[in-house]
Amino acid sequence: MNSNVPDSKKISPFLVFFLIHTMQSGVGILGFQRFIAKTAGYDAWMSIILSGLFVHILLWMMFKMLKIADGDMTSIHTFVLGKKIGKIFSSFFILYFCLFTVAILRSYIEVVQVWMFPELRTFWFALVFHILVIYIVFGGFRTVAGIAFFSIILPFYIAVLFVVIIPYADFTNLLPIFDHSVKELLLASRDMSFTLLGFETLLFFYPFIQNPERSKKWAHFGALYTTMLCIYLAILAFGFFPEAQLQKNIWPTLAMWKIIKLPFVERFEYIGVSNWGLVILPNICICLWCASRLAKQLFSIRQKTSVPAIAILCLIATSLISTRGQINILTDYTGKVGFYFNFIYVPLLFAGTLIAKKVRNREKHT
Repeated sequence: MNSNVPDSKKISPFLVFFLIHTMQSGVGILGFQRFIAKTAGYDAWMSIILSGLFVHILLWMMFKMLKIADGDMTSIHTFVLGKKIGKIFSSFFILYFCLFTVAILRSYIEVVQVWMFPELRTFWFALVFHILVIYIVFGGFRTVAGIAFFSIILPFYIAVLFVVIIPYADFTNLLPIFDHSVKELLLASRDMSFTLLGFETLLFFYPFIQNPERSKKWAHFGALYTTMLCIYLAILAFGFFPEAQLQKNIWPTLAMWKIIKLPFVERFEYIGVSNWGLVILPNICICLWCASRLAKQLFSIRQKTSVPAIAILCLIATSLISTRGQINILTDYTGKVGFYFNFIYVPLLFAGTLIAKKVRNREKHT
């Protein structure tokens, strides 16, 4: 299966670092501190470490499955479940990536509406954004990977500028340490799921990597970088906000930007929100590419046809969601679906892959 993709369409192994990290650093990173602190208080930074460790274990499982099946997610499903049932299971992931796309884009549009342009119409912004995404996806997976690269390199200065917060933070807020139970820490780790989702796209773009074995370390580095970034932003937020005040901030990361003052700009959060559009752009490009790739594999629909069709469906769904409550339901539901897929379905599929491999090896020797 891997050899079916021509080398001209494959990406270098190091780009997997950017693909994994960019999928994990979407809109969730703007407000995750409030959710995890609600469950585990200011001990929640330990929950981020736990979540990061789980992600590394899951990445190891994914690489193992992909090597055994010698392909992508559809190959794994076929290997474990057979062609017909495998096709049914694989088709659900088209809906999964559509849900992911709508959740990311609608959440970002809400941020723009609240912080910059209250009168901005959701439909028109989503339309322009989807046109740009379609244009990028039509360029092929190498173009999508290039956008992921620039989405991390260009806004990198934002992460650096957060050091301005340190003099205004009181890190004694984090004391006493180990003030919450293991159960609360694990529940907070589950609440991190929406923020850390996205690494599962590896199961779909794996055949497009040159020397996939060499990409393992880059995938783990990407996940590690996301974990370190989340810990960094969480500790800054916990030091900057008293716990009661943190619960009143929907986007603590954005709220911290307000303290940054530069000689040439008064409202730095405007720059931050604008730049974040570049951060979520590859998220949606990768999701749309994965959904269209599945449509091509499962139903023989050309990507030139499926990409606009899926984008139109996502545009309609995004436009129909208007209130804060609906957006909350959408992100909560996406987080739960992603959690069950990554932390329950992937381990079960991994076990199924190992069993199927043993059964086939026995059949060969009999």
